[in-house]
Amino acid sequence: MPLIEVERLTKIYRTSKKIPGLTGAIRGLFHRETNEVRAVDGVSFGIEEGELVGFLGPNGAGKTTTLKMLAGILVPTSGSARVLGYTPWDRKNEYRRSFSLVMGQKNQLWWDLPAQESLFLNKEIYGVPDGEYGKVLDEMTELLGVKKLLGVMVRELSLGERMKFELIAALLHRPKVLFLDEPTIGLDVLAQKNIREFIKDYNRRTKTTILLTSHYMNDIEALCDRVIIINHGFKRFDGALDAIVEKFAATKLISAVLGKGGAPREALETLGEVVAYGPTKIVLKVPREAVARVSNSLMNQYPVDDITIEEVPIEEIIEKAFASTDKN
Repeated sequence: MPLIEVERLTKIYRTSKKIPGLTGAIRGLFHRETNEVRAVDGVSFGIEEGELVGFLGPNGAGKTTTLKMLAGILVPTSGSARVLGYTPWDRKNEYRRSFSLVMGQKNQLWWDLPAQESLFLNKEIYGVPDGEYGKVLDEMTELLGVKKLLGVMVRELSLGERMKFELIAALLHRPKVLFLDEPTIGLDVLAQKNIREFIKDYNRRTKTTILLTSHYMNDIEALCDRVIIINHGFKRFDGALDAIVEKFAATKLISAVLGKGGAPREALETLGEVVAYGPTKIVLKVPREAVARVSNSLMNQYPVDDITIEEVPIEEIIEKAFASTDKN
């Protein structure tokens, strides 16, 4: 049985339309027009114990709303969900002690306290025994390289350092389920890499079930074998990351390093889309089925010193997936 079970989960928001001016204000006292926004619309999926699943979608797709319902922060309009056997919005203490939600744009640390004081508060809130707290704190601060920063005020930490302490705070009570909403947003490249490596290693060692949202495709490529795509509140795809490539990437990139003489651009345009053109290097985008033919043509007709064949960037593939679902 899946650790996380979601069945036709739906969240509808109703907002009032206000007509401007005094007349509109008076009319609004007696009759208000409302708009209905389906933030999440009949989403269903299951996640097994120990899985690390990417939850993708453009802004406003319904990702964060779904995570908030699974965390019990929001009550759905309809549908059901079970996480660790609990209904999240019942907000039972046993469930709240079994999961964590980390949001890249929200802080759970106290801004005007040293990081170690915020962590100690979390320890007390979750009732973590002293011995276990010390062990987890030593382990996490060592892995994330922030042991020397425990006495620093949270407001004085860099964004990357704060996010590392946010993760430590979320993991002090060793949750069985971890919801990560944009954990690397706004971080520099090195900080993103460090956070990704920690999450991957933590999932591998502890078998914690993780549902991750991110706009950074490097996060998804590095961490997730399976992805769920949601758009306009609907689930559009659920499967292996490789399957997205097969479904939405009809092309590949051929990069060639050319020797003396190069190749005329006009001639290359007959072989495929010229993505990059220089005196010594060219990049062509060609249909997958034409890769062998175009590669042979390049090597037979021009002074090719080196040639590589690559998939198009995952960002472009996901963008095509979103565009496809927009049309449905």
